[in-house]
Amino acid sequence: MGYRVAVVGGTGNVGREMLSILAERSFPVDEVIPLASERSAGQEVSFGEDEVLKVQDLAKFDFRGIDIVLSSPGAKVSAVFAPKAAAAGAVVIDNTSYFRMDPEVPLVVPEVNPDAIAAYGKRNIIANPNCSTIQMVVALKPLHDLARIRRVVVSTYQSVSGAGREGMDELFNQTRAIYMNATVERTKFTKQIAFNIIPHIDVFMEDGATKEEWKMMAETKKILDPAIKVHATCVRVPVFIGHSEAVNVQFDKPISPEQARAALRRAPGVSVVDHRADEGYVTPVECAGDDLVYVSRIRSDPTMENGLSMWVVSDNLRKGAALNAVQIAERLVQEHLRQAA
Repeated sequence: MGYRVAVVGGTGNVGREMLSILAERSFPVDEVIPLASERSAGQEVSFGEDEVLKVQDLAKFDFRGIDIVLSSPGAKVSAVFAPKAAAAGAVVIDNTSYFRMDPEVPLVVPEVNPDAIAAYGKRNIIANPNCSTIQMVVALKPLHDLARIRRVVVSTYQSVSGAGREGMDELFNQTRAIYMNATVERTKFTKQIAFNIIPHIDVFMEDGATKEEWKMMAETKKILDPAIKVHATCVRVPVFIGHSEAVNVQFDKPISPEQARAALRRAPGVSVVDHRADEGYVTPVECAGDDLVYVSRIRSDPTMENGLSMWVVSDNLRKGAALNAVQIAERLVQEHLRQAA
């Protein structure tokens, strides 16, 4: 049995990754339909190595007969079209921030809380978490099972692809301008991103945190455990693909680096590369194009009781967005939609 799948935002970075991953993983499709804004309608996008699909106009599309919608068009667009698709009978897996904290919408990372998918029927919508949250909770889950996590302090080093194609273009154009001694122009980021870092992602909130930092806190609580305290500092860095995180964790009982490594090596979706030597860790360059969450530099924190630090790296376009959505869809068809049929 195959499914009819629509990909909303099919011309964007994440949408293209969704199409690629659906093909790579041989998702059971009878038809795949890329959707985008009117100005992108008629463009062609690749599906697998040999197939080319024509983009259709989202505003004019009839979702009746669609089984699954993979959605990554931006929160404002998703707020309008995700409920329309859900009302037409499709299950929407939404990659935007709009539905994540809705109590009737499950927020899912398949390696962490797959059972939450079962609640999809309340609104026919499943939310994909923030990219930085996804890779962090994948690394935290096996440790939380070993010794309950009390507190997490995380600093992120987030690539420009998290800001879309405009962010990638801005880094490229600014870098070229600097080498050519030309004017450095900025339109996407609040400050120059080439050869710089910016401690500001999303809007500022009243308490001084940014919305990106709030997302990591709120989403971790919803996905993993509401009792976990999270303090985040989110930073944009001049890297094209791949988010990195320095994660400091306090547990309710002692956990050694050796215990942590063993638990992480057994965990799905995780690869431990942790050698205390030059090149004995993973950087964004190595993780780009890969599906795993890489954990390195696992070590005790002697400044607090039951403390541990680690370095976590993942491709934000794949596991941080498109792959996670497709994995949710895989679980959905394996455990729920087939049963419903």
